[in-house]
Amino acid sequence: MKQIIVAIDFSRCSLHALEYAIVLANRIKSNILLVWVDNTRSDESVYPDVMTGSRKEISDSFEEIIAKYHDQLKPGEITYKIRKGKVHIEVANQAKYSDAMLVIAGTHGVSGFEEFWIGSNAYRIVTYAPCPVVTVRTDYDFRKDIKKIVVPIDSSLETRQKLPFSTKIAAYFNSEIHIVSLYSTTIKAVRQKVDNYTLQVKKYLQEENVNFIVEAVDAENVTNSIINYAKEIDADIIAIMTEQELTTANLFLGAYAQQMVNHSPIPVLNIHAKEYIRIQSR
Repeated sequence: MKQIIVAIDFSRCSLHALEYAIVLANRIKSNILLVWVDNTRSDESVYPDVMTGSRKEISDSFEEIIAKYHDQLKPGEITYKIRKGKVHIEVANQAKYSDAMLVIAGTHGVSGFEEFWIGSNAYRIVTYAPCPVVTVRTDYDFRKDIKKIVVPIDSSLETRQKLPFSTKIAAYFNSEIHIVSLYSTTIKAVRQKVDNYTLQVKKYLQEENVNFIVEAVDAENVTNSIINYAKEIDADIIAIMTEQELTTANLFLGAYAQQMVNHSPIPVLNIHAKEYIRIQSR
């Protein structure tokens, strides 16, 4: 059975991520594995009374969570794993070991108070995970369905690689994919490349029998333009590549993926380049 991993630190942020994961797991027919990482330094671990919680306390907390949410997960089961080390590395290692199809991580967003590790490690988890990662804000009031998926297309070579996994999610939820052709420059050759990639994407979605809409957006700020468009259409998730999708507009704004994780009020599906090879091989 498929497996979804949820990074847990027992904060409201991570429990919200678990609730979101249950929505996905019920459609995908997947188990959920909760992962908690003891990230205390080795010298601290000599003194168990100064740790954030003993192993027994952590295990008891997990048992309470599983008892509370077990009945909400219809086809699968919820289990947990305790690991030791750096949070993002150990979550990624567990995802690799479990051959997880997806990791869910909560985030407070750029202006949130990150008193627990999940909020500050969300982007690191995205970077290190061997599979796609969905980041979801604590304050996001999600529905029990994913009706609209925003898939931006720019001039980068990797941009089309969002399609296979996004299409899988669309198939599970009977979603409509919104292809957004991003024009961040007036250079004709670059805009033509975006047009060509968009045509290829349209053909792919037609072959996969996925409902889709194509919109063109001139964007001075790529991150803001995508978020604003997603909000306007009341989208349920935004699919992006974890590698920076280089455009003239965002070269000076930092990593595009990090901006999306930090700023998007809507869940973000982060996909590594060439991740589609793993998906198609299953």
